[in-house]
Formats: sequence, C-alpha cells, structure tokens
Amino acid sequence: MSESFEPPLLTELQRDSTDPLAGPIVVRNAPEQIVERLVTAVALGVYVPGQALPPERELASLLGVSRATVREALRRMTESGYIEQRRGRTGGSFVLEGWRPSSADLIRRHLLPNWSRFEALFDARRLLEPVIAATAARRRNDDDVASLSQALVDYREAGDREESRVADERLHRAVAESTHNPVLVGISAQIRTSISLDLGAEPYTPEIRRIAAIQHGELADAVIEQDPDRASAIALEHFGLTEKLIRDLVARVGEAATVEAGG
Repeated sequence: MSESFEPPLLTELQRDSTDPLAGPIVVRNAPEQIVERLVTAVALGVYVPGQALPPERELASLLGVSRATVREALRRMTESGYIEQRRGRTGGSFVLEGWRPSSADLIRRHLLPNWSRFEALFDARRLLEPVIAATAARRRNDDDVASLSQALVDYREAGDREESRVADERLHRAVAESTHNPVLVGISAQIRTSISLDLGAEPYTPEIRRIAAIQHGELADAVIEQDPDRASAIALEHFGLTEKLIRDLVARVGEAATVEAGG
C-alpha cells in the first residue's frame, strides 16, 4: 500500500478546521463518547459481528485519547453486551451484535449534534469524488492501470470484512493516485476518514458489498478506458451508498425515538 501523503496545503486546511468529525475526542465524558462512536460504527457496519475491533493502541491513536480511556470504553461495551473480550494470541475485542436496546440512544447522541457537518461532508463528497474520478480517467498511465487492476482483484477476492476494508481503501486510493495530484489524493483520504467516524473503514453491509463489487469494477474500467464522463457518473452513484446507509440509520433511530415517546 502507498505511504500516506499529507501535502502542506492539506495540512493547513486540517490545522484550521473546526470540523468535530475530523478531530479527536474532547472531554465531556471521553469513555462515553467513544462508546457512542463505536456503537454507531457497529450499527453502520464499520465493524461487523464476529470481527475484532482494532487493538487498544490503534483505537487510542485513531481517536486521539489515552489507552486507559479506550480500555474503559471497551469495558462498558463489554458489560452492555456489544463486544466480548477474548484472551490469547488471537484475542481481542470482538463484536457480538450490531444492535442492542441502548443503540438508538447512543447513536442519536453521536450523530445528531454533528448532523450539519455530516450534511456538509456528503455535499463535499458529491462534488469532489466525481471530479477526482474524471481526472483519474484523463490522466491515468500504465502503472495506474496495473494498480487499479490489482486492487480490483484484491477486493473481489477478499475473504472477510477486514480484507474487504483494506482492498476497498487500496482501490479508491489507486483511483485518486491516478490523478497525479497529491492534494486530491489527500482530500479524498480525508473525506474517507471523516465518513468512517475516524475509524478506518467505510460503512458496510452484505448488500453494499455486493453492489460495491459491481461498481468498483465499473469505476476501474471507466478510468482504465479513459472515459471521464462515465467515471464521474459511477463515482457519484458509488459514494452515495455510504450516504444512504448513514441517512437510513438516522431514520431508524428517529423511528425508535418516536416509538419510545409513544410507549
């Protein structure tokens, strides 16, 4: 996988950003905020039942908190039945269920205060990703074709959620790198980070995996065949999958709130 690249312009944009979706956890009740974010991630399929969460050290780095804070959040999630702790060389924190009785309330607390920022993020993605795909189609070279082709094979052959996550990131990075513009590569990566709640993977369901496998092939083909209009249209449709999944989750927790109020 290519090394991450953060050009000076992107660094400045990040330094000046007030986007709460892109920043570290701030102290309100840090363990509880982590629980809210992880429960939201599990409900979206960022992590799926049977999958291990990232190790404490990695989660602490992703979220900008101490390992002790992460440990406390994981303890609470274990007690609430969201995850189980397994010991040994293949141990870790494993997701048990995608939805629990407390999920709706925890998700509301994470998503709704930040919803205007999600709307801005969706809008930016709809504007930028088609441009990136079209530019990639115009500028790709033989090395890019090889990278795209291999990334597509890796995605289609991915055997589990983790392999799928890695292959998905590689394919979209290969498209962005085909623009030969490091600022566009960085912006695309930053949007992917924010849409994944800073947790390293886009939302996922088996149905989205099925559709994405088709759209990935169509997107790669359009870039390889140097068809910018088709690449742009496919990118717009493809990146709408994640947006729809998040909007559907907001609708679900809204319906749960209505039921609770009526009950």
